[in-house]
Amino acid sequence: MLKSFEEIKIQYGHMSSWAIWHEKEIKAKSNVGDLSIFINPSVILNPNVIFIGLNISQKIMNPFGNFHSNSSRSHDYKIRYALKDTIFWGSYMTDIIKDFEEKVSGNLMKFVNKNPLFLQENIKSFEEELLFIGSNNPIIISFGNDCYKILNKHLKNKYKIYKVSHYSSCISKENLRNQIENIINDLN
Repeated sequence: MLKSFEEIKIQYGHMSSWAIWHEKEIKAKSNVGDLSIFINPSVILNPNVIFIGLNISQKIMNPFGNFHSNSSRSHDYKIRYALKDTIFWGSYMTDIIKDFEEKVSGNLMKFVNKNPLFLQENIKSFEEELLFIGSNNPIIISFGNDCYKILNKHLKNKYKIYKVSHYSSCISKENLRNQIENIINDLN
């Protein structure tokens, strides 16, 4: 059963979010970091599709601020473009490694590889998060190779897992959208 929006916000708002954003204005990155959409979201939220990144690159200062950065260096706008007007709008978004700030994924992967217990604790924490938000037989969509490797190695027998390019890579927003549309076609 889906917990209330406020319960999820209290428990996981510092590390997660939902795939909804305000409309862009003139510039592609405009309004991506405007979190006022979460004051009273009018969209149906879907805990059965999970977009998952590897980890946070910096501390999340506001509830549901993950994947909604207003930094000019951020590429979160590509996610908005890729998901707009699709069945994935309103999906849940989180990271497999919790509360671990690191901009360089290679550094995190070295740490994870040297600390298998740390990884197991994070996988367990992710599954607890799925239960808490009321996810039922979720479709999981990984951003990037490293996250996908972890998910595929440890959770492929439990969940349907897809991979798309990481939005901060050199992929265009249009190519990311094409990858999302390919998953939608596969599900149909």
